[in-house]
Amino acid sequence: MSRNVPSTEVRVLHEGEFLRLLRHAHWEYAQRRRSTGAGFIVALTDAQELLLVEQYRLPLQRQVIELPAGIIADSAATADESAEASALRELEEETGYRGSRTQVLCSGPVAAGMTDEIGHFTRVFDLVRVGDGGGVDGENIRVHRVALQDVERWLGEQAATRELMVDPRIYIALYFLRRP
Repeated sequence: MSRNVPSTEVRVLHEGEFLRLLRHAHWEYAQRRRSTGAGFIVALTDAQELLLVEQYRLPLQRQVIELPAGIIADSAATADESAEASALRELEEETGYRGSRTQVLCSGPVAAGMTDEIGHFTRVFDLVRVGDGGGVDGENIRVHRVALQDVERWLGEQAATRELMVDPRIYIALYFLRRP
């Protein structure tokens, strides 16, 4: 089986503050300048509520309901951060919940035709509410605690309003939460 890896050089088409646009053979794709991946956090409270966040996403021009998430090792302060450490930090920043232990559920490409970024789904356990959340640096994140038994209905209702979008990664989290 051929790997079909082009032997051409990679050209930088544009370099911004956070992203780099590259061309390799006939393909253009984005790369984060400082990052080891993206973390998607699966967190369930003792009351069996799935923690979700809602925030305005400029590329989509609307609110999006998502798993708590963040970029791993994207600053000097977090340069050596693991997916697990990032999950604990991001969960607390975004939702106000602190966890004590983690488990990486799976890792893989976020959008293989668009970026080289690898996503890590990480489950965070033993949650304790320590603040309101809302994010950092003006993120303006709204926290949702949704009963696990009602989450699919609730997501459907949110999407039906057409005022916001639901990130399908939430359904990956539900798969892992319901797996024996």
